[in-house]
Amino acid sequence: MTTTSAEEPFYRRIMRDIQDQIASGELKPGDKIPSTKQLAQTYECSAPTVKQAIARLQETGVLRGHQGLGVFVAPPPAERA
Repeated sequence: MTTTSAEEPFYRRIMRDIQDQIASGELKPGDKIPSTKQLAQTYECSAPTVKQAIARLQETGVLRGHQGLGVFVAPPPAERA
């Protein structure tokens, strides 16, 4: 996990960590991210905190949710057209 300011909301720490995993190539476009339950256990936080992080990443186009399938890393902006 990335170290950040104690005042930063925890959902933003989760967002930053997922973005770092994408930037490093650990997560690639099309990869499914772990479930909300798995991420909540990993980060030792509540499911709503994880859901907020995922929702924000979906709003910015970093992740894409597919009903019944899960949440996946979105393709880079150049490939989204």
